Amino acid sequence: MLACGTAGALQDDSEQPIHITTDEALRDEKTGQTIYQGNVELVQGTMKIYADRITFYHLQSEAERIVAEGAPARMQQQPEPDAPLMHAHGNIIEYFRNEERLQLRVNAQVEQDGQLVTGDQIDYFIKQQLVKAASRPSDTSSRVKVVIPPHKLEDEE
Repeated sequence: MLACGTAGALQDDSEQPIHITTDEALRDEKTGQTIYQGNVELVQGTMKIYADRITFYHLQSEAERIVAEGAPARMQQQPEPDAPLMHAHGNIIEYFRNEERLQLRVNAQVEQDGQLVTGDQIDYFIKQQLVKAASRPSDTSSRVKVVIPPHKLEDEE
């Protein structure tokens, strides 16, 4: 696990309404899916997601899993009141509500205050404030990359 400066979202964010603008929306009651497609922008508190497509997978009344897809899908969030914005992107951004885990796949990248983590897959465990990055072991050109600016090294001493 990489302990990155990326923190959890502001507590108020999850209590805020979700605002979505899109070109097209489809709700399928039988499958429990709601699909937003075409220039999708989702805003909930300080969190913003921009994607070509966002799918909500519902179990009963609440979304258990949300998948944003794009080339890439992008998100930003204010982790704490005085902290810089966290920016992330990946071709797939998936949120697992029960696990409180965010997963970025394919061209995954997380950046905050000059700290940068890239890889094929990045999992962010919200409660633990842990970032785990992975590459494809079979592909030697695909490696996890971490950039820590000098001022962050000084902060940890």
